[in-house]
Amino acid sequence: MKSIILTVAVGLMVGCATNNYIEAPMVTKEIESPTAAWIGLISSLAPEKATVVPAKPRRVLVFSLATGFKHIVAPHVKEVIEVLGDKTGAFRVEFSDDISVFEKESLAQYDAILMNNVCPDRAKRDLFWDVLKDEQKAAELEANLIEYVAGGGGLVVVHGAIAFQINSPAVSEMIGGSFDWHPKFQTVTLELVDPKHPLVAVFKGRGFVHQDEPYLFKNAYREKNFRPLLVMDVSKLDPETFKKKGVADDVRYVAWIKSHGEGRVFYCSPSHHPSSYESEAMLRFLLDGIQYAVGDLQCDDSPIGPK
Repeated sequence: MKSIILTVAVGLMVGCATNNYIEAPMVTKEIESPTAAWIGLISSLAPEKATVVPAKPRRVLVFSLATGFKHIVAPHVKEVIEVLGDKTGAFRVEFSDDISVFEKESLAQYDAILMNNVCPDRAKRDLFWDVLKDEQKAAELEANLIEYVAGGGGLVVVHGAIAFQINSPAVSEMIGGSFDWHPKFQTVTLELVDPKHPLVAVFKGRGFVHQDEPYLFKNAYREKNFRPLLVMDVSKLDPETFKKKGVADDVRYVAWIKSHGEGRVFYCSPSHHPSSYESEAMLRFLLDGIQYAVGDLQCDDSPIGPK
């Protein structure tokens, strides 16, 4: 309990530690299941109301089935999203680990699907196949999701979920990239790509420092067919990181939005550790991203393209 109290005390100071950066609490212990105290902390830090009033009642499905690496933070993400929806009234949250939710009739019930750290097995890097063991049916469910978004649905992809269909060019194009690899867990400094963009307004011109896995991306990421929001300052990573070539060869965006057909996609790499969510700014950022995905928060999502 002492360690929990320490984290809470530090978390409440987030946003006033420095002039240039908002700092999430530093990691002091191993990740454990979300406790009542931790959920209470998140509830106290979460926004009181949505940034924009929903145009209609919104439903968001949080899908958390991982067939490969199990992110211990996934249960924390579920709690965070539930708190954001319940406290602000921006959306109603439902949870499922049932792959059948990707049938067309099921997807049609929701304004957005949130993929919560749904990492596939390394063998095929195909979440749908891992569950179904049927190439044709797996391809059908993948196509259903792509069609759902293109037809006006929202997609929110959190941290490791960007790996769920690494070998699918169509999914990579829809999301804006695919997971490549990550250096070791460490302190990561994020800067605002455009401080005037409404989705980063909560940071008030300051960057965000937290501890995370510095994700790097490939495939469709090279095209930069998205509007970036947060970018990683690779110069501040642990020097050991640069022993593997390529880390500094490209701009390393870690959060972005993009349109796909008539729908909207929000990707947020933060975070591998629940401490990153112990921040009023990060909680508002997530809320705003979800409100963008469901279609309530209008903003510039035009792609920057390759530089």
